Amino acid sequence: MAERISGKEEKAPRKTKTSASEGKVEGRILPHNFDAEEGVLASILIDGTNEVINACIAEKIREDYFFKPQHRLIYSAALALFNDGIPIDEIVLAEYLNKRGKLKQAGDITAINEIAQRIETWTHYRHWVEIVREKYFMREIIKTCSDTIAKAESNNGDIDSFIESVEERILGISQDRVGDSVKKASEQVDGALSLIDKMIMSKGELMGVPTGFKSLDKMMRGLHENEMIVIAGRPGTGKTSIALNIAESALFGKTQVPTLIFSLEMLGEQLYQRMIASRARVDQHKLSSGRITNEELQNINMVASELKGAPLWIDDTAGLSILEVRAKARRLNQQLDGKLGLVIVDYLQLLRGSDPSKPREQEVAEISRGMKAMSKELRAPVIVLAQLNRESEKGEYRPPRASDLRESGSIEQDADAILLLSRERKSATTEDDNSNQNWLIRVDLAKQRNGPTGPVKLLFNRSYTRYENYIDIDDSQL
Repeated sequence: MAERISGKEEKAPRKTKTSASEGKVEGRILPHNFDAEEGVLASILIDGTNEVINACIAEKIREDYFFKPQHRLIYSAALALFNDGIPIDEIVLAEYLNKRGKLKQAGDITAINEIAQRIETWTHYRHWVEIVREKYFMREIIKTCSDTIAKAESNNGDIDSFIESVEERILGISQDRVGDSVKKASEQVDGALSLIDKMIMSKGELMGVPTGFKSLDKMMRGLHENEMIVIAGRPGTGKTSIALNIAESALFGKTQVPTLIFSLEMLGEQLYQRMIASRARVDQHKLSSGRITNEELQNINMVASELKGAPLWIDDTAGLSILEVRAKARRLNQQLDGKLGLVIVDYLQLLRGSDPSKPREQEVAEISRGMKAMSKELRAPVIVLAQLNRESEKGEYRPPRASDLRESGSIEQDADAILLLSRERKSATTEDDNSNQNWLIRVDLAKQRNGPTGPVKLLFNRSYTRYENYIDIDDSQL
C-alpha cells in the first residue's frame, strides 16, 4: 500500500515479472520469430559447407538468441558438433542430443526433420540470422528497461552507481550487436605500407586482374580487389562481349584467375559458345550456318579443351536475387579457400532485391550496395554490367555520362570505376556504315576512385563478337 511522505505519494516497489521459460515480461510475450529461427537451423542442417554455422559464429549468435527452448538445444548441439569437427545433419544431431538425454526436450527426431525440410535452399540464411539477432536485442532491451524501472522505484542508493549499472547493461547489448571491426592504427598501418611497397616494386606493371586492353590497363593498372566496376552501355554496344574478353584475359594470362560469371540473360552453353568462337576467331554468322573450315574446327576444339581446364564457373539461373548471388559467390570462394579472383554479373537490372514490394529505384539501390559489399567480402573485383537509359540517345549526339545509368543514381555512387561504352560517331562512321564489321567504340572511364579518368578507344569486331586493342592510326582511314 502506498504511503504519504512529505505530501508526496510514493508507490511501493514493484517486482519485474520476467519468465525466461514463458518468454514474458510483465505478462507480455517478448518479440520473437519462430520462422526465422527455424530458417537458420534448417540452413545449418542442409548447408554441408559449414558456411552458415561459420557466419553465425562470426555474428556472435549464441543459443540464447533463440526464443524457443527447443531451438536453443538444437543450435547448442550444432555448435558442439562443429567445434568437434563433426559434420552436421539431422541424424548426427539427433544422436548427439539422444546421448545426452536431451532429444525429447528438443522435440524428438520428428521435430528436427521437420525443421530441416522447411526450406529448399539456404541462400537467404543471412536475412534470417538478422531477424533472429534483431528479436534477441529487442528482448534484451525490454528486459533491461523493465528491470531498470523496477530498480529505479526501489533504489535507495547512490544515483551515480545506479546510472552506471544501467549504462553497463545497455553497453553490453551494444557490444554484442556491433562486430569487432574497429581497429587501431598499429593493426593496419603495416598493411598499408605493404601496399605502398608493392606499388613501388611493380615499376608500373599491373597490380590487379588484367583487362587485356592496353589503354585501359594503363589507366586502371588492372582490376583490383574490393572494387565494383560498372560497365554500362545501350543494347548492342557489346557489354557481354567485353566482359567475356576480360574474363578470357583473367583466365589465360600470366596467372590464372578463378572467375565466376552470373548470366541472367543468356544460358551457360551460349556464353561458352561465344567464348569459344571469339577466342578461336571464328565468324559467328558462318558458324551458325555451319560453314566453317577444317582449320577453324581444329581451333574450336583446341579452345574448348583450354576452357575445360580453366578455373571458370558460370551460373545461368534466371531471376536471381542479390542475396542469392552473394551466397553463391561466397560458397564458391569458400570452396576455393578464398582464391576467387573475379566475379562478373550480366546484368544488374535483371537482378531482384530482397523485397519485391519496394519501389524499383530502392530495389536497384539495394542491389548496387550488395554488389559493392560482395567485392569487399570476397576481396575480389566485381564487374557489373548495366544498361544506360534512353535519354542518353536523345537529341544531339554526346558521349554517355554516369548519370545516364538506368533506374538508380546509387549505382554511380557505389561503383569504384565506371566504364561507359558508346559507338564513336564521326564523318567516316555514319549510320550507313552498319556493314562494317569493325566498330570503333569509345570507352569513357567516367569514374575511378584511385586513378585518372578519360576516354579510350577500342575496336569491336562484330564477326567474332570480340573487342580488340585500338591502334592509333590516322582517324581519317577509319
